[in-house]
Amino acid sequence: MLTKRIIPCLDIKNGRTVKGVNFVDLRDAGDPVELAKQYANLGADELVFLDISATLEGRKTMYDMVLKVAEQVNIPFTVGGGISSIEDVDDLLHCGADKISINSSAVKRPELINELSQKFGSQCVVVAIDAKQIDGKWMVHLAGGTIPTDLNLFDWAKEVEQRGAGEILFTSMNNDGTKAGFANDALTKLSEIVNIPIIASGGAGSTQHFIDAFERGNADAALAASVFHFGEIDILDLKKDLRNNNIEVRL
Repeated sequence: MLTKRIIPCLDIKNGRTVKGVNFVDLRDAGDPVELAKQYANLGADELVFLDISATLEGRKTMYDMVLKVAEQVNIPFTVGGGISSIEDVDDLLHCGADKISINSSAVKRPELINELSQKFGSQCVVVAIDAKQIDGKWMVHLAGGTIPTDLNLFDWAKEVEQRGAGEILFTSMNNDGTKAGFANDALTKLSEIVNIPIIASGGAGSTQHFIDAFERGNADAALAASVFHFGEIDILDLKKDLRNNNIEVRL
């Protein structure tokens, strides 16, 4: 049985880790390099590093930051933000990233998923999908949740799998930062329609929320930010609680 993964997320803006609610009202959460080192030591299975304003500001991910983080961690490390070409990915992998995450660039040019998976292998390609439930329909949003599209979450998820994505990082914009739990109904449906791992994101506020994401949502991994950044949930304690609930994790 594959173990479930716990993944702290470092959203980066202006060189600092930030966290908001529903993608707005950002507050400072610390130095990303120090946080990355801390999480690796505390038992995180992977890290996700998202340069959240890179796409919006039309610039590339901060490579020097990636280099510094990579030097401090010995666990898989995913980088996203402003990635739009094979060259971008090549540079990030050389800086020490293990995987890359694409979002807006994949929607704007879906062929990019094919190109990256063929060049670097599907295990390297994570497609992040930020979606918001509007009138009962889950619709994909771009550029850090600022641009709505007419693309349906589930249709897009199936397409990215067919194009060679190795994982999907699904963030519910409705749940993000609310600490009210993950979007388990959407997670369940995603797990039913695709055969690649689904990372749940948006809404973690308690240990029970992680249990629900794995048991009810059938997620393969759960990602969170503020509950880890601000010391509300200890990763090792969380993993022990998960194991006590018969959820297999790496301790």
